[in-house]
Amino acid sequence: MLNTAPLTTLIHEQAKVYGERTALSYRDYEAAAWRTISWNRFSELVSLVSNALLKLGVGVQENIAVFSQNKPESVCVDFGAYGIRTVSIPFYATSSEAQIQYMINDASIRFVFVGEQYQYDTAFRVLKLCPTLQRLIIFDRKVQKNPQDQISLYFEEFLREGEGFPFAEEVKARAAALDPDDLANILYTSGTTGVSKGVTLTYRMYAAAIPANDAIMHLSENDVIMCFLPFTHVFERAWSYWCLSRGCQLAINLKPQDIQMTLREVHPTCMAAVPRFWEKVYSGVQEKIASSSAIERKLMLDALAVGREYNIDYKMQKKEPPVTLRLRYMFYEKTIITKLKKALGLENAHFFPTAGAAIPREVEEFVHSCGINMTAGYGLTETTATVSCDWHDWPVSIGSVGRVLKGIEISFGENNEILLKGDTITKNYYRKAEITAQAIDKDGWFHTGDSGYIKDGQLFLTDRIKDLFKTSNGKYISPQALESKLVVDRYIDEVAIIADERKFVSALIIPDYKLLEQWAKDNSIGFKSREDLCANALVVQMVLDRIVMLQQEFAYYEQIKRITLLPQPFSMEKGELTNTLKMRRPVIAQNYKALIDKMYEE
Repeated sequence: MLNTAPLTTLIHEQAKVYGERTALSYRDYEAAAWRTISWNRFSELVSLVSNALLKLGVGVQENIAVFSQNKPESVCVDFGAYGIRTVSIPFYATSSEAQIQYMINDASIRFVFVGEQYQYDTAFRVLKLCPTLQRLIIFDRKVQKNPQDQISLYFEEFLREGEGFPFAEEVKARAAALDPDDLANILYTSGTTGVSKGVTLTYRMYAAAIPANDAIMHLSENDVIMCFLPFTHVFERAWSYWCLSRGCQLAINLKPQDIQMTLREVHPTCMAAVPRFWEKVYSGVQEKIASSSAIERKLMLDALAVGREYNIDYKMQKKEPPVTLRLRYMFYEKTIITKLKKALGLENAHFFPTAGAAIPREVEEFVHSCGINMTAGYGLTETTATVSCDWHDWPVSIGSVGRVLKGIEISFGENNEILLKGDTITKNYYRKAEITAQAIDKDGWFHTGDSGYIKDGQLFLTDRIKDLFKTSNGKYISPQALESKLVVDRYIDEVAIIADERKFVSALIIPDYKLLEQWAKDNSIGFKSREDLCANALVVQMVLDRIVMLQQEFAYYEQIKRITLLPQPFSMEKGELTNTLKMRRPVIAQNYKALIDKMYEE
């Protein structure tokens, strides 16, 4: 049953219901084992945080920050802050000094909770550049403090300030005085095109979003949720709060690079993911199919074909499959499909919300063909995540981002831009009146910057308006459409389309280096380095030939004519990627200008 208590008291109310049942779990890397935290202990930790924050003199609607990777401590700090109506501002664990300096100063933050050594070192270096910053509180006891550090506390020292709950009455009074329009969070966007903006999220927004999602998707207290995306991301944050409201167990993945291992250890029923996760799964399976014997390859391809017909043509359309198809699917499900899901740790799969970017059609079809309920959706930080998603009891179409949640009004503006109204939509950017006025018009419509249309009650996205490229011939190109088509190829890891003010479309390609090296060896192509490999004309032509096959559905002027294989991936250090791994196209265009210009030489 959904608990509709506000975030200020949610954990305490759930503890009354679930007691010693597991609320949170996390991997203890030293013991190579998973540890659990009960709802009672979770509630106690939240109360300790609330009391310790009051001991530090934190005020109502004062801003604090959490600069950490996903950890149980960060969840406890968030809810401890909500308990006294303090605003929790999450920073991405990979944020640079310049980024956190900007956010600390923009939000006048006094206290920052840091996760591990990188976050501590980064925060300590900006201390003198942030006039309001008074103290760092360190989650990981293994962090080595700077010898000159006289102000930091380890988390257990901080919690001792709340022992005995000396401010219990004040905590109750603050929670009781909650105004639905109080700020719960400020989430700073990672900024693909300009300065980072603080999106304000209120308790009213969460209170509207959680039941709206609950009304159209099936989640229960028996679900085990793998928390893979950073809690800093609105998708993971809002999703996790809904899961906690349902009494689910959150299994917190501490290290993103270990997700394949932790999935096989935990066997979760649900996990919020971005398309990139499924693209990697798809590529891995395609590689396994390609390297299998002829008989195994035929069986796997037939299993996926049967799975596609059974799940996509019938079950997703709420139609009853024919008996013969059902029997064939049952056979493959018990053999090949179950074996595949077990290898991924997904044999208990219930449903997997997926959003954050365009989902390549081949990838979406593959996931459903495996009997995994990928619930596609669309949303923004400004909309408390979900705008639309696949409704579990309604027909679903591959390629759509589902049906708009109840309570959200949708309209379409110039260039079919999606416009929104509703209680889940932010009212402003923090201390950014001018930018707010640009995003929210005088009639109260929030301009998303995405274009789309509705067909048969389902929303389809077409372009990110500000990312459209215009060639020197006056033709408009959607880079995302091409990029999402190409990344399904097993030899291609990332693609950056180049077309703006150019006479034809080209692309910078980050290949799968391991597969590319193997292909070169199999074809007796020698190379001394990765740079040598990526510059080899035969290697480049092989990748281009694969691209030519993949892009046949596009108009001639949209098709890629030339490519450059890059020997190193795009990086956050060089400013080419945001903290959510989205490409910063202007930076990429500048960093690789010489290589790009070379592709346009006659």
